[in-house]
Parts: sequence; structure tokens; C-alpha cells
Amino acid sequence: MDVVLVRHAIAEERDATHWPDDAQRPLTDFGRERFAPAARGLGRLVGPAEHVLASPYTRAWETAEILSAEASWPSPAACAALAAHATTDAAVEAITALAGDGTVICVGHEPNLTLLAQALLRSKDAGEVPWFKKGGALCVRFRGPVEPGRGKLHWARAPRELRKLRD
Repeated sequence: MDVVLVRHAIAEERDATHWPDDAQRPLTDFGRERFAPAARGLGRLVGPAEHVLASPYTRAWETAEILSAEASWPSPAACAALAAHATTDAAVEAITALAGDGTVICVGHEPNLTLLAQALLRSKDAGEVPWFKKGGALCVRFRGPVEPGRGKLHWARAPRELRKLRD
């Protein structure tokens, strides 16, 4: 099973006047425009996906919708365990509940995604995890069931690299 972690695309700046609840902060027009080709590249790199889970925060949800459309993946499902305030244990539990041999896409936030990747990876790979750039992605591959500390770092890509793969 592959678990692909994706950080949300470029979002509006924090502004309590416009978005008193930071969970409602959306992507910028530039972020949407810039992420669409990266999403196509990610679709080419990953291939089919069985599940797309996304933080219910607006910026992550919008990113997951772009991924679903551009990569021809299933519609996203809201996953509170990927929200910016959620714990790594909750995210691991949500992923392991989707046992299977396919690919699960998880769209979320930093620093949660880096911590999640480190928890999923073998100790020798955990130190190789880069901080996720907005729109960046990383794939953790498992032989057998998803278990913390048992995954192998398959690849990590910055959004610029994903955009190059789009065609």
C-alpha cells in the first residue's frame, strides 16, 4: 500500500478580519492556478488512487478537489484526523482503517505532515523527510499493512518537480 501525503497549495495570508476562523482560509487564485499542473504531474507519478482524504480546512479541501479533478481520482472525503490541530496518532488510525493494497492520498498541513511521515517511516528513512513545501508531496510505501515505523520512503517531490511531470 502507498500513502501519499500532500501539503495544501498556496493559501491566503492569515487575516482575522477576513477569516476569523483560520480553518476557513481559502487558496489564493495563484495557488489554485499554480497547483493544477502539479496535481496533473502527481496523478501521472502516482497512477490510480483508491481514496483521497483531506483535512476539512478550506485550503486543504480545495487542494484535494483540484487533485481529484486533475488526477482523475475519487472525490475527497473529509478527515478530521488531518486537520491542523489533529494528532499524528489520529492520522495514523484514519489511514490504517483503509487497509488494502491501493493508494491513499492524504491532504493536510505542516508541521503535521512531516510528523506523520516520520511516524510512518522506518527509522533510517525518517531523517530523510524534507519539510513539505505548499503543494509538495511524499510517498510512503508499505509491504503489508500500514504500521507506524514500517514504511519506506518511496519518493518526495517539490511542487516545481511535480509541475514538470504534468505532460
